[in-house]
Amino acid sequence: MAATGSKSVLFVCLGNICRSPIAEAVFRKMATDSGVVDKWRIDSAATSTYEIGNTPDHRGQACMKRHGVPMSHVARQVTKDDFMNFEYILCMDESNLSDLNKKAKSVKNSTAKIELLGSYDPQNQRIIKDPYYEG
Repeated sequence: MAATGSKSVLFVCLGNICRSPIAEAVFRKMATDSGVVDKWRIDSAATSTYEIGNTPDHRGQACMKRHGVPMSHVARQVTKDDFMNFEYILCMDESNLSDLNKKAKSVKNSTAKIELLGSYDPQNQRIIKDPYYEG
């Protein structure tokens, strides 16, 4: 659980090897650069079990390296505790959102605010498409 006075965010996509670990890494870099990383608990997870234990996709890792964004993550699935331990759970698409809302209903003390990450996009691109099958 996040320390008192701190904030917490969990980024979620289908497999936790493309979109969500990239969002985690970028957010962590932004928080570090702003001097507030110690005030945040930042993580990412998957709605599925497909990639549990795997590192992020090599294309995402290469992109983060080109932009000087450190990335270190091992894929995991969302747990019931996540719904109580994270203030925000931000997901990438409507399918993720539906899966998370279903899981949240089975958690007695769920307090997380579950939203699309894209709802914070100033250009209103609400859905972050899965790049896994792209070239």
